[in-house]
Amino acid sequence: MPSETATAPTETRAEQAIDRALLSVAVVVVLGVIMSILDTTVVNVAISHLSTTFDTSLETIQWIVTGYTLALATVIPVTGWAADRFGTKRLYMLSLALFLCGSILSGLAWSAESLILFRVLQGLGGGMLMPAGMTILTRAAGPQRVGRVMSIIGVPMLLGPIVGPILGGWLVDDVSWRWIFFINIPIGITALALSLRILPRDVTSRHERFDTLGIALLSPGLALFIYGLAKSSGSGGFGAPAVLVPALAGIALLAAFAFHALRTTDPLIDLRLFANRTFAAASATLVLYAIAVFGSFLLLPLYFQTVRGETAMQAGLLLAPQGLGAMLVMPIAGQLTDRTGVGRIVLVGLTITLGALVSLTQIGADTSYWTLGVILFVMGMGLGPTMMPIMSGAMQTLRRAAVARASTTVNILQQVGASIGTAVLSVTLAGALADRLPRAAGAASGGVGGQIPDAVRERIAPLMAEAYGYTFWWAVGLLVIAFGAAVLLPWKKPAPPVDDEAAADDGTAAPVLMHA
Repeated sequence: MPSETATAPTETRAEQAIDRALLSVAVVVVLGVIMSILDTTVVNVAISHLSTTFDTSLETIQWIVTGYTLALATVIPVTGWAADRFGTKRLYMLSLALFLCGSILSGLAWSAESLILFRVLQGLGGGMLMPAGMTILTRAAGPQRVGRVMSIIGVPMLLGPIVGPILGGWLVDDVSWRWIFFINIPIGITALALSLRILPRDVTSRHERFDTLGIALLSPGLALFIYGLAKSSGSGGFGAPAVLVPALAGIALLAAFAFHALRTTDPLIDLRLFANRTFAAASATLVLYAIAVFGSFLLLPLYFQTVRGETAMQAGLLLAPQGLGAMLVMPIAGQLTDRTGVGRIVLVGLTITLGALVSLTQIGADTSYWTLGVILFVMGMGLGPTMMPIMSGAMQTLRRAAVARASTTVNILQQVGASIGTAVLSVTLAGALADRLPRAAGAASGGVGGQIPDAVRERIAPLMAEAYGYTFWWAVGLLVIAFGAAVLLPWKKPAPPVDDEAAADDGTAAPVLMHA
């Protein structure tokens, strides 16, 4: 007992030093992450304006979003291998540079086609930013501190959909659409400079073999699957050939990759990670949660614009309580994640989120903004102890050598889940509107509420609100299914991985955070 008491102060001082180092690394990563997430939400607001500027159809200009998403899906699978082979610092700085170049060129675009091309370049960098950043933080923190670190990076993930529409609406209305891309220049340059100075020296693994067959199967598979989902809202639903053909082809390629990955020594994505019960349960929960919640992120601003007639900026301001709720709870959830099992925290977060979504099923054309603000604040409080603790739980029981591949897998799952959620709920909403308002469904579901005359909106608003309430029930159902996976998450803090202390020997640990 005396010896334990004597060593405690030394450990406490080491913890404080590590926290300062972690905070510096986290700031660098957050800069890149928030730049990527803000860019996505800011561009969404400008779609209609860009269609008018370049005198092209919404179906064509929508490819600045779809092309970016497809680029993400193509490059994310390579991130885990590249992080091990070349080092996370080099990979992260390359991602920042690609994203920055894509932003500058997008701001200088002279046509819709050139803008789409430059957005694809931007997506190649953006796809690597999040998994590379998560790998840097997870390796730096170690499995027993990952909760607090993930809570830091989670704030921009949740605030992006709130701040983005406000910022995008202001830039498009009062400045210039080009500044929705130029705004990334100062952030990107700052992130690059800090990365060079702060991030720890790379320790690479030269023996890593590139899985050529894996990339030939996985990246096109993901791209075709997401492309099919993206076409669903404008092609008449999931049964349309334009949706089924690419989606089924993508699924076939993904199945072929799974067959290949289980039979090779160095797969692009190590599917053996799913033999870890905690990782498998966290992954399943993450996918289901992303489908339900990211799909709901689409519905909320559309409701404010189509049913209530608000502008994009006003809709963003009305969504602010959700971000405030997340900011309030997420740091607390991060600390609890490092002290107890993520199962307890995630189940609480799922319950709170479920309560908010059930409330949104009762939404009407004249629901008080105060009531909606409270519901969104509660929903934000549910997001805080859910998304980042799920990701933390996925990493806590893994060896450090597996972190890069695991981070890549988690990001792919989140991206696919968000794409599925957006497609499923947008098609569900379009169908519900078509059933109630056959003639107004196209305008009402397009998110351009300003094009609906006020007199028409007042007459059809109750039926439109009913369609939104019906669609929220689908999100509720998906979230209920997520509880089945979440109950398998650990209820007690897991023990460190067996090779945690020897991590430095395999060349994967970040030397900046080794205990003295």
